[in-house]
Amino acid sequence: MTRFCSFASGSSGNAALLSCDDTHILIDMGISCRRVCQCLARLGLTPGDLTGILITHEHTDHIAGLATWIKKYRTPILCTPGTALQLEYRLAGISELLHTAEPWDPVYVGGPFTALMLPTSHDCAQGCGFGIQGPDGLLCVYTDTGVLPDHRTQAYLMSSDMLVLESNYDEDMLRSGPYPFALKRRILGEEGHLSNDTAAEIALSCGEIDTRTILLAHLSKENNTPQRALETVGAPLEAIQWGGRLEVLPRYDMSPVYTMERARCSE
Repeated sequence: MTRFCSFASGSSGNAALLSCDDTHILIDMGISCRRVCQCLARLGLTPGDLTGILITHEHTDHIAGLATWIKKYRTPILCTPGTALQLEYRLAGISELLHTAEPWDPVYVGGPFTALMLPTSHDCAQGCGFGIQGPDGLLCVYTDTGVLPDHRTQAYLMSSDMLVLESNYDEDMLRSGPYPFALKRRILGEEGHLSNDTAAEIALSCGEIDTRTILLAHLSKENNTPQRALETVGAPLEAIQWGGRLEVLPRYDMSPVYTMERARCSE
């Protein structure tokens, strides 16, 4: 049985675990090494149980724990070539752990899992989302991107059984909020983040096909609320009488454990 659990999701840090039997894949490590170990322990795991780490891009809220982790543990790390160059520049001793793949090149990541890097539009070297195929279906993680995905990526997301989707900001809250103009322009731009409205478009296209679980991720603390995200993304899904599960991943805490088997919440 394939299981997914978020350890944290937001601008202050992102990390999640995908597991099946004895294979455990960490997606990003934007929280401290200590917190990762604590989250693993709550699931009955140790750092040595990790099969690999997938990194979407080099921003601090996605790699904050890596510097300490690689001093203690020699877990293989997968990312794009552009992200690898940034990690090598920032983190001494990481080179021998790095494995790279270009977008759309399938990569075996351990146990029953094969991953694809999905192109994103963000102000980083070569960011990506991940599509991870396992025995119980397809998990797609698509965050930190400023625009709707291209047609190929959109079609791939629509084939997901479980979708972790960025719903970063409510546009009215952002425009009227306290952020300086330059930061607002960055977030709203093509290399920024996805709004609730854009997330709703993506979620609807996926829900109309066969995606059964949509987990909203990377919500802004200042420019969004879980209720607003759920209302905005949920409205078009309700209109088509979608029968799946729509939830918001917690900013600081662990989420429930979700299973790919009928994509239900198991605890």
